[in-house]
Amino acid sequence: MTAQNLGRVLPILDWLPGYSRAMLAGDGMAGLIVAIMLVPQGMAYALLAGLPPEVGLYASIVPLVFYGLLGSSRALAVGPVAIVSLMVATTLGELAEAGSAGYLAGAVMLAFLSGAILLGMGLARLGFLVNFLSHPVISGFSSAAALVIGFSQLKHLLGIDIPRSHLITETIAHAVTHIGQINPATIAIAAASLAILLLFKSRISALLGAMGFGAASSDSLAKAGPLVAVLATTLVVWLFALDRTAGVAIVADIPAGLPPLTLPNLDMGLIEQLLPAAALIAVVGFLESVSVAKSLASKRRQKIDANQELIALGAANIGASVTGGYPVTGGFSRSLVNFTAGAVTPMASIITAVLIAVTVVLFTPLLYFLPKATLAAIIVVAVANLIDLQTLRAAWGYNKADAASLIATFLAVLTLGVEIGILVGAALSIALYLWRTSRPHMAEVGRVGETEHFRNILRHDVQTDPAVLMVRVDESLYFANTAFLEDQLLGRVADRPEIDHLVLIMSAVNFIDASALDTLETLAERLADAGVTLHLAEVKGPVMDRLKRVGFTKSLGAGRVFLSTHDAMCDLGAATDPKAA
Repeated sequence: MTAQNLGRVLPILDWLPGYSRAMLAGDGMAGLIVAIMLVPQGMAYALLAGLPPEVGLYASIVPLVFYGLLGSSRALAVGPVAIVSLMVATTLGELAEAGSAGYLAGAVMLAFLSGAILLGMGLARLGFLVNFLSHPVISGFSSAAALVIGFSQLKHLLGIDIPRSHLITETIAHAVTHIGQINPATIAIAAASLAILLLFKSRISALLGAMGFGAASSDSLAKAGPLVAVLATTLVVWLFALDRTAGVAIVADIPAGLPPLTLPNLDMGLIEQLLPAAALIAVVGFLESVSVAKSLASKRRQKIDANQELIALGAANIGASVTGGYPVTGGFSRSLVNFTAGAVTPMASIITAVLIAVTVVLFTPLLYFLPKATLAAIIVVAVANLIDLQTLRAAWGYNKADAASLIATFLAVLTLGVEIGILVGAALSIALYLWRTSRPHMAEVGRVGETEHFRNILRHDVQTDPAVLMVRVDESLYFANTAFLEDQLLGRVADRPEIDHLVLIMSAVNFIDASALDTLETLAERLADAGVTLHLAEVKGPVMDRLKRVGFTKSLGAGRVFLSTHDAMCDLGAATDPKAA
């Protein structure tokens, strides 16, 4: 294996040889800031997934190291994220009670299965498959999931017991009917946490700048909002013993020390139950991760290898499964913080992992009195950014069908659940593509003035020859649109008996499948029976190679395929040839 190929498999070999002290300074600062952000977030997302808070910390150690060694992005921050945590909770909630041994085993198995699926897709170079989910569908899914996540935290924000449900209406109804059980101390802690988080998010950077702090320092300190909320509310609960005197729910004991290395229990029955959900988690996680990675890479003119990202995320999830974690992926907010904090290489992720490992070993006893309301507030503020109204407005103004798919996905997630919602979105993406391409745009063209340019007769003042029909097909030809193509062309010929030649302009045709080839052969025969000769123009090289390979151009006849539309018109319609005028 050459050094270049080895660098593709292990991207660390590309950046490690030239690693410098200046890079370490940037990565070190970014790693520290992300660790400060990830410790409370990891615990909060574990809570969202129905898991003990330490599981979120376990999922933030080995996976980050594996991604740092294998990932192609130099800024992506991997770890627990809100949407994947919700999908874990939705999946496992139907199989076991939250917090039980079976529930924990299911979370580990989900990490293992999703990691294996991602790894297999990466090795098979199948990164392109995730393109079947369109951006409007992803936007609708993310927005609905954000609402589901936000309302799922009502029980922690209000201090009342609300049964888990994927329907927002049921959650709200239960909260309203049990409003008398609301815990005032819990609400006060939740409100204080939200105030701290929003203050740090929107105002603290400007305040620090006004006090003379540099822009970089101000932005870095502004990311410490979750840590400040955790420290402040934990201290208040401890000082006033609110867990005993006011019934405030706390995380309590968090096991100190690194998680033991264990292999998932390969129970075939459990695997069969979890495999569909694991596949969805893998795809959704990869989509979120690669979209963030590409966005950040473009800012520094760096490249992202989608297949390598599959391998890296697969390894990260398998790493999570053998260390007591649950599925992970790249998170938008953490990655953006990592990027703006100065991360230069994936070493920042490795530094974050080391700092979290130190936290797990030394500092978890300090988190005993951490209120669950604070973790819920962290989740709510984090997922608020996922509600995307801008994409809906843009899609509605540009393409109503895309907007409809966004709205349908949004409603499906809210009413049918996360897994079914994303399947509905994927089905809509494919259905819309088939619908659009099954009725391709077909333009009759004519010559513009005395030039060699040919344009749509409905849009431009052009010259045409009554005996020559020139039609440009603006789509590749395949089984779904061949009947439409044949009907349209034969219909136009039937309406105009003066036509002697039909020129099919194929400048926009990138592929012709077997069904379309059969249709072209039938079309040539039917046109010949009607006294019309079929010609082709501007056929692309790869398409021409295939047509020649099966003998179609030979059966069509000599001189029936033209290099350009201009050549076809000059040969077939001298009256419109500017040189003949």
